[in-house]
Amino acid sequence: MEIGVLYDLARQENIAVLPFPMEENGSMSIMAEDGRCYIGMDPAVRDGGAQERVHLGHEMGHCLTGSFYNIYAAIDCRQRHENRADKWAIQALIPVDALDDAIADGCCEIWELADRFGVTEDFIRKALCLYVHGNVAAELYF
Repeated sequence: MEIGVLYDLARQENIAVLPFPMEENGSMSIMAEDGRCYIGMDPAVRDGGAQERVHLGHEMGHCLTGSFYNIYAAIDCRQRHENRADKWAIQALIPVDALDDAIADGCCEIWELADRFGVTEDFIRKALCLYVHGNVAAELYF
């Protein structure tokens, strides 16, 4: 899914994507009391490339799966919501058939796959973990 398609999907789903300084995280999504979602993205990640696609995809994952938590949530609860958002983003940005095709074409280095899909190397590692191991715990395998 290209960056423009992600922004189109956000508009269709009535999700506002706003510039918002967030040096630590790069992006954040919230759901207002009325159920409307908002995504804030730091100007540094709005590069039109891999960073923007990964951040927007992840935040769209929060919004479209309803995976939100508050500052009082237990760490395991937070991680479940983060994983759910990552899984949505992976399936949207790197469909398994497209990944299979890339590997069949001889694209097998992490950096090659990241370049081909326009995502970060960390994100492609999560995608590989999801499709091979069924989870996004890349730190366990790489």
